[in-house]
Amino acid sequence: MALNERDYANAQEGMLTQELSSVAFIKKTYQLLAASMVAAAAGAYVTMPFAQSIFEYRWGIFAFELFMLFIGLRATRNHPGLNLAALFIFTFATGVSLVPLLSYFINSGSGAVIGNAFLATSVLFGSLSLFAIKSKKDYSSWGKPLFITLIVVILATLINMFVFHSPMAHVIITAGILILFGFFTIYDTQNIANGAYTSPVDAAVSLYLDFLNMFTALLQLLGIFGDD
Repeated sequence: MALNERDYANAQEGMLTQELSSVAFIKKTYQLLAASMVAAAAGAYVTMPFAQSIFEYRWGIFAFELFMLFIGLRATRNHPGLNLAALFIFTFATGVSLVPLLSYFINSGSGAVIGNAFLATSVLFGSLSLFAIKSKKDYSSWGKPLFITLIVVILATLINMFVFHSPMAHVIITAGILILFGFFTIYDTQNIANGAYTSPVDAAVSLYLDFLNMFTALLQLLGIFGDD
């Protein structure tokens, strides 16, 4: 009996240790997410006076973002310190890439839209994250359908950008992006809570991309419906 009680106590202690480790991982992830947003805001703030130049070199900046996302972050994954540097370089660059859009709103006297979009995104992102953590339903099967939908949205965006130039299609695609990354937020948050990530940096990148895309989509939608 004493042996059974000891085994039970050890099992309980193991579960508690695992739970505390998971909580610590999630806390670290959201700390890095917050720091990433600060880095992005710094990138936008520092380069705001150069909005025109950034617009002219936007494809080069976008290519650098892709390089950091798919090569830089992966190459530094197992190198503490370097992976943090890669994270903040990437998020700083995303802030820079937002400058032409942010500058447009500011110069048109609609700077308040930026704050409204950020606040709305924060509320939506927080609500979806909390829902994912509290939900008893397993969303791990969403990965493949979400990825396929993402590819479709990217193709639709490129086709409309270079072929149709349709404002209505742009509104529909932008609304689709908002909904899509809302689902990605639920999927990624639950994966983090379930221990699917081994690095809080990787987990923070996933959540940051969800937040960034929802923010950009909401910013454009608020601007469109505000006649901007």
